Amino acid sequence: MHPFFIFVKCELGKAYDVAADLVEEVEGVSEVYSISGPFELLVKVYVEDEQDIGRYVNEQIHKLPHIKDTQTIITFNAFT
Repeated sequence: MHPFFIFVKCELGKAYDVAADLVEEVEGVSEVYSISGPFELLVKVYVEDEQDIGRYVNEQIHKLPHIKDTQTIITFNAFT
């Protein structure tokens, strides 16, 4: 499994709704955090090693209502 992160910008007043949708409806989402700054949410996702991350974000995340913008952070090596 390969982890990556997505910053999510929500429509005003919809961060809790988006967070609930991410947790309840999107396979692979392991954690959702409320954060400060230009984005409202930080989402940790796990996908299969061979899965296309761009297609996953397009088909699983962008389809949810009340999302205005995303930024995907792809991970490489874990230092543990």
